[in-house]
Amino acid sequence: MKFLIQRVNKASVKADNVITGQIGKGLLIFAGICESDTEEIADKMLKKAYNLRIFSDSEGKTNLSAGDVGGSLLVISQFTLYANCKKGNRPSFFEAGSPAHAEKLYNYIVNKAKEYCSTVETGRFGADMEVVLSNDGPFTIMLDSEEL
Repeated sequence: MKFLIQRVNKASVKADNVITGQIGKGLLIFAGICESDTEEIADKMLKKAYNLRIFSDSEGKTNLSAGDVGGSLLVISQFTLYANCKKGNRPSFFEAGSPAHAEKLYNYIVNKAKEYCSTVETGRFGADMEVVLSNDGPFTIMLDSEEL
């Protein structure tokens, strides 16, 4: 599993020209899921993401987590995090999880996130989406379950 996490001042996502999710200060999490991912892996990834101390304290040091600052979460499924660009110029996505497996685990992640945070917004699984964000920093981190 891969999470691309961006600390944002605000972010929103549209599918079919309809806003499906929007947040103020918090974390925009793009979640990439592969076939071998499990709920246990999702639990570890979500706990790590939510507790990352990437928000500034009163002295400007990154000592606070999303929970410490009352941050919201916007979680968007992103199979392209598993793009393989080794051969040619056209990415291959064979490492991404099957749509059925990925959607089930994505829904699990969203529901589990609600245990951490009162404001959890989402994109629409499998849809063509437009994401708009104001990256705070910019501050972007890649979490890979293979490295946890």
